[in-house]
Amino acid sequence: MSDKLSQQQEEIPADMLNKPKIQVSWQVIFSVVMYLFMYLPIFVLSLYSFNQSAYSATWEGFTLQWYGKLFSDRRILSAFQNSLTVAFSAVLISALFGTLLAVGLSRYKFPGKNLFLGVSYLPLIVPDIAIAVATLVFLAAVQIRLSLWTIVAAHIVFCLAYIALAVSTRLADLNPFLEEAALDLGASPTQAFIKVLLPQLLPGIVSGCLIAFVLSMDDFLIASFTAGTGSTTLPMEVFSRIRTGVKPDINALSVILILASGTLAFIGQYLSNKSQEKKG
Repeated sequence: MSDKLSQQQEEIPADMLNKPKIQVSWQVIFSVVMYLFMYLPIFVLSLYSFNQSAYSATWEGFTLQWYGKLFSDRRILSAFQNSLTVAFSAVLISALFGTLLAVGLSRYKFPGKNLFLGVSYLPLIVPDIAIAVATLVFLAAVQIRLSLWTIVAAHIVFCLAYIALAVSTRLADLNPFLEEAALDLGASPTQAFIKVLLPQLLPGIVSGCLIAFVLSMDDFLIASFTAGTGSTTLPMEVFSRIRTGVKPDINALSVILILASGTLAFIGQYLSNKSQEKKG
């Protein structure tokens, strides 16, 4: 028996005997390094949101007190309410006009359409600081007092472009003859839009609204330029607090915002996948 085993080992090439059993390719190493680079700070942030110490430099034990303190902080709750008011208002208005803008640019032909199309999506590439300064100068020129609603007006500028782009992408995948068939069967243009086109556009509208909502909640630069007295949003409140040091309650708030953003991204991806399955 031992002679047979030794004979089999002799038949195996020497380079295979010396070859390590587990091989790690450079692609795996690169992926691990990239994931660590992206998510290690979030892991550390989440860990220190449970730190019993009032300072982030030392670990003194596990606690949930910062989450409880966060939900009893009136300034944080007021800023969060302002952010929700701005985001919901800007997204609702942008959803209406962004959908009509995308449908109009897709279905109708008029002189200068390509130029108008490029100008419509320009806020996607214009730096936030330029939008913030331009909005502030415009509001000063027309003598409109800064308030929570001037933030809403400024956020509509970029929310409109994101929703119009998402709806346009959805429109490009639709069968244009379905709407024509509804018109041939006696439906009015309004009925064809509401009963045929709008249900098919709904996944694109929802996806665009989710992206615009997250961007509006996250915006600090434009809101800080266009906010009036008493209209502090959540990013502005966080920025004002971290200037004196990062406290565990701000870590807890950041973890909640990350989870909320991840949930919205998951919902958006789920709706996109369902839409692709129906199309397939």
